Amino acid sequence: MKTRIHLLAVFFLSAPLLCGAADVPAGIKNNAYNRLLEKYVNAQGLVAYEKWKNNAEDMKALDDYLAQFAASGNAARGDERYASLVNAYNAFVLRWILQNYPTESIWSLKSSFKERRHRLGGTNVSLNDIENDMLRPEFGWRCHAVLVCAARSCPPLQRSAYTASALNDQVARAYRTWLGRTDLNEFLIDKNEANVSSIFKWFKGDFDQAGGVKSVVAKYAPPTAKPLLEKADSKITYKPYNWGLNDQGPHGRNYKINIIDFLH
Repeated sequence: MKTRIHLLAVFFLSAPLLCGAADVPAGIKNNAYNRLLEKYVNAQGLVAYEKWKNNAEDMKALDDYLAQFAASGNAARGDERYASLVNAYNAFVLRWILQNYPTESIWSLKSSFKERRHRLGGTNVSLNDIENDMLRPEFGWRCHAVLVCAARSCPPLQRSAYTASALNDQVARAYRTWLGRTDLNEFLIDKNEANVSSIFKWFKGDFDQAGGVKSVVAKYAPPTAKPLLEKADSKITYKPYNWGLNDQGPHGRNYKINIIDFLH
């Protein structure tokens, strides 16, 4: 298991920086995407993939939404760029899973993260390009609570699109929601231990730029956990990551990643 986790960390952190200059179209309209998220994502952030895939009208609505990102032209800047990149990443993941559903995990599908199959600003990009080349260098640690790669241990998928005007508040809410989920992060007062998502370990360098893992976790953790996190001797440990599909149905519940899936 330690070997697998190490391989995953290397995979996510070592992607080549090739697409950092890709533009994101300005003026993306999120109305249809908001409707789809409200309809198919529940309060736990799980997705009704089967129901969605069986609705041709809503599949087309998602494709029409993604078509906005494909165009080249006037480029978004600042928070509009960051919000649209997050929305694009999450919507690309949803479309990829829907295209291949049923599946037990995004890792069961070939080259989910590496292949440049998604159209953004007139350029083909991969999910890794969006995360590692476009978001992490500029948006930093904030992206790790809002990017959702269809795994059960991911931060919960929010039920509305991210927007430039509300981005800071939305990121804060995403962190609070994520850290408030006891199945994803635990604060063990009696053990003097915060057992948090492996995301905090994989991307430790990003969190160090904001004062460190413990500082970021303390900022957004439930109030009852703050005294624990303020103690100098409290420990940070990391939960095993569940890569099973974030499906409202049965798929992904018993998934265990294996080296064959990782090599896709």
